[in-house]
Amino acid sequence: MSRCPLCGEVLKWEDLIEQMLTLNNFKELLKNRDSFLSTLDTFIFTCPKCGEEFYGNSLSQNEASKVFELLNEFKGSIDYENNKVKLKLTNLLTLDLMLEEWDRRVKNTR
Repeated sequence: MSRCPLCGEVLKWEDLIEQMLTLNNFKELLKNRDSFLSTLDTFIFTCPKCGEEFYGNSLSQNEASKVFELLNEFKGSIDYENNKVKLKLTNLLTLDLMLEEWDRRVKNTR
């Protein structure tokens, strides 16, 4: 899981995406993975624990890519009027990673 590069706190992806909702073109970013990841890399996030700012390029690109997929798979997952993410992205991401690991282990035992 992604952590704050300064204090080491585990970061919730839903909180990070909510910070990005301040961007005027956020809906457009969800149409193109490369644009989303590029914007995420240069976006300045604030850690909810230590309050320090850091660039998104310090977050896991693999996780960011999966978050992009989840946001597109669950179309109604963002309340744009209130700038809230309805999904527990971090939990879904953890489940997705666990299933990938399970698949990898099953395939290796055959």
